[in-house]
Amino acid sequence: MPLALLALALGAFGIGTTEFVIAGLLPDLAADFGTSIPTAGLLVSGYAFGVVVGAPLVTALGARLPRKGMLLGLMGLFVAAHVLSALAPGYGALMAGRIVASFAHGAYMGVGTVVAADLVRPEKRASAIATMFLGLSLSNVLGVPFGTFVGQQLGWRTTFWIITGVGVLAFAGIAALIPRGPRPDTGLRRELAVFRDRQVWLALVMTALGWAPVMAVVTYVAPLLTDVTGFSAGAVPVVMVLLGLGMVVGGPLGGRYADRALMPSVYAILAALILVSAALLGAAHHKAAAVAALTVFGVVASATIPAFQTRVLDKAVGAQALASAANVAAFNLGNAVGPFLAGLAISAGYGYTSPLWVAALLGLAGLAVAVLSGALDRRSAAPAAQAAAPRPPARTH
Repeated sequence: MPLALLALALGAFGIGTTEFVIAGLLPDLAADFGTSIPTAGLLVSGYAFGVVVGAPLVTALGARLPRKGMLLGLMGLFVAAHVLSALAPGYGALMAGRIVASFAHGAYMGVGTVVAADLVRPEKRASAIATMFLGLSLSNVLGVPFGTFVGQQLGWRTTFWIITGVGVLAFAGIAALIPRGPRPDTGLRRELAVFRDRQVWLALVMTALGWAPVMAVVTYVAPLLTDVTGFSAGAVPVVMVLLGLGMVVGGPLGGRYADRALMPSVYAILAALILVSAALLGAAHHKAAAVAALTVFGVVASATIPAFQTRVLDKAVGAQALASAANVAAFNLGNAVGPFLAGLAISAGYGYTSPLWVAALLGLAGLAVAVLSGALDRRSAAPAAQAAAPRPPARTH
């Protein structure tokens, strides 16, 4: 894999860290700004909303820019947003910094996916995408715990300054390692035209439904482990690290299999997500089994990412940047839908194992969409195959 992918992964590491580290700093932020923790929690929701809106919007605005210049501009925006956040005199300024950072997030991951795929041979695209997204997985294992610890010891502003430094390093890496490519010849009109293809929409829906189970489980894993499995609160971070390590392994593994056979890999990954979610219903009552099942869940969850991103690139040939950014927005839609439905199940009195049922059902819906999309592939391929088949010679008399 080219070294340039490491620069892209470093940017993804910074993005993943800033997205989730805020959750561990909410009490400090609320105390500093004199707000309630739920109000401070809007900094998480505002960021997620910014990714959903900003990913396609910012990518569309930069549709005619060279990809390298676009990435540099987005990482520069990311750095500026974190300087604003670190210096924020009040809650409103910090929220503004978070939203600006979220706009850079969605477009960077979307455009970066296209650039990563272009850096390697076509049969290695999914693995290249997995390498870039490995930065996100590592951020959950390393960046978020470290950023939370530093913020609690030295103040939350220090965490934002450190993330600013990561952004500067990623900017330098992109400038030095990403090759300068030609200006895209697609334009906004052609980028938008790919959304007339129902297969692009099916790929986006598959992403949202296929990722929602992950967040349904992860969001409520702490009460599952304490109230159902019987772990102490102090043991939860250790189990979360193991889940995160599973995600670090799963991304490259999913990319490797997606390169070999994309749609069969998608079917297998979604089926595995359903099965592991269902298996957790029983495993959650036994400590060793729960830890093992959650680690496997992390592997399967992360394996979805390169497969889903590659599927969108396949269906948006010639105008991939906006579709890829829209798929990042679809992931974030899954971030919202999964926890929302799981929260409804818990509020309805079904207990802390109910998110596992929600995850299995959402995964089943995602698999159904994937099967439908694959069937449409086969239907459209059949006439082409018939046209290409050699015809028998005409009989002579």
